[in-house]
Amino acid sequence: MKNLDWAVLIFVLLFIVIYGIYKSQKVKTTESFLGGKTNPWWMVGLSIMATQASAITFLSTPGQAYHDGLGFVQFYFGLPIAMVILCVWVLPKFFKMNVLTAYEYLEKRFGLSTRILTAILFLIQRGLAAGITIFAPAIILSTILGWNLMLTNIVIGALVTIYTLVGGTEAVSQTQKQQMIVIFIGMFLAFYLIVENLPMNLNDALLYSGAMGKINPVSFEFDINSRYNIWSAFLGGTFLFLSYFGTDQSQVQRYLTGKSLKEARLGLLFNGLFKIPMQFFILFIGVMVFVFFQFEKTPLNFNPLSQKLQNNTEYRALNTEFNQLHEDKKQKIIAWKADHSPEIMAELKVLQAKEITIRQEVKDLIDKAAPEIESNDKDYVFIYYILNYLPTGIVGLLIAVILSAAMSSTSSELNALATTTVVDIYKRNFAPNISEKKYLNASRLFTLMWGMIAIFFAVNASLFENLIQAVNIIGSLFYGVILGVFAIAFLFPKIGGKATMWSILIVEPIIILLYFLDVRELIELEFLWLNPIGCLLMILSAGILEPFMKKVKI
Repeated sequence: MKNLDWAVLIFVLLFIVIYGIYKSQKVKTTESFLGGKTNPWWMVGLSIMATQASAITFLSTPGQAYHDGLGFVQFYFGLPIAMVILCVWVLPKFFKMNVLTAYEYLEKRFGLSTRILTAILFLIQRGLAAGITIFAPAIILSTILGWNLMLTNIVIGALVTIYTLVGGTEAVSQTQKQQMIVIFIGMFLAFYLIVENLPMNLNDALLYSGAMGKINPVSFEFDINSRYNIWSAFLGGTFLFLSYFGTDQSQVQRYLTGKSLKEARLGLLFNGLFKIPMQFFILFIGVMVFVFFQFEKTPLNFNPLSQKLQNNTEYRALNTEFNQLHEDKKQKIIAWKADHSPEIMAELKVLQAKEITIRQEVKDLIDKAAPEIESNDKDYVFIYYILNYLPTGIVGLLIAVILSAAMSSTSSELNALATTTVVDIYKRNFAPNISEKKYLNASRLFTLMWGMIAIFFAVNASLFENLIQAVNIIGSLFYGVILGVFAIAFLFPKIGGKATMWSILIVEPIIILLYFLDVRELIELEFLWLNPIGCLLMILSAGILEPFMKKVKI
């Protein structure tokens, strides 16, 4: 990066941090966990979107589209349905009871044990996810600065933890407005510059990327083994989002900052309305990056560490083949633009298939010759484009976008983890009658604790298939069971706390087992289906156990 890029990056981040700390100076009580319940609907909506829009969204999503097209957008099709259900049935209960966390409601419905057990499931899941959201921006800075990835994880995790410690929920809420403004400006600029610099007009770019299988936003094929289709989106996705927005404290805490039930509802509906277009837009940027790179030479693997193999004989042979293939393909595309010949397009598809094969051979070579280097390069595609092809100043702004998103989402997660630990565990079980100031101090200690745990997970993270899927996989391991607990609480008044608690202990290991059986290819079950399976197993198990719980004292 040039000096101007660094100046833009530092200015944007310092402004956001200083503003948030300034606006949160009056934080003195545990009511600050909810930012004083003063936010209007639009701030609630932006805060919800900013909490979701982590660095992973802007780093990983374009890379996902570069490789696989727009199909990932289907993941969000169940979101509007989930928002309507939550607005009608869940938010009124939370506001009527004036709760600080979602899990307070469970104690009044089921008892203390179920409340604690469900809160612990959330803490495990969100603690893991916080590590991934630290890991994503660490990739960026380690790439830019040439730093060791482990050191970069520690530095970023420490900075976000300190920022959250000083400002708390109020700082998080206040700064998310500025963060979303920076994010929208940066991404629209990126899109404009990509389209402006395409070596073909937008219509040709759409035709070409469509022929290459990138314009594929909807698949109607019902296949339980397919990760993204409209059926898994509306079934698995709806269950996932019901749990995420209805039971995950990092989200519940955002809309409970609304100054009224009406404002919270409008904020959730705002999120449901704009999230799908936002994700589609970010994915579309990735598709345009794919078209751009049809004319620009790219590395065999986008992970910059893969260049360590450039003296490897096999790597050099693959690179020579790849370079020739790229030139052949570029000439074919120029010829195709002239008359959109279907014969030439058929030849281009063959060349594209060969390119995919070569890239896979390079990944296999990296895994064999340098296993310490991450061969999966989806998360490096967009950052490679930013650093090498965007103008000075814009590079700094887009890096600020990604790091702002990291600050926003990670600080929200750490704050929610601290709030749940204080309210549901510490205050309820160990210190029920101490002063508000001591609870606030305890929340800061727990923020520090969860920050250190998140850093530990970040240091030990791997790229999975790519980061945005990793976060959703972690969520799917727990969200179905947690949603099942709340579904029983809201819909099945005759099922009590003992049956529900034992069902958690039975069903959660089953869900984890199903996932690992799929990983080892003993069964075929994509992770989105774990959400409805977990929820339905909870309801079924608790319904079966309830008659026995009435007879047995446990």
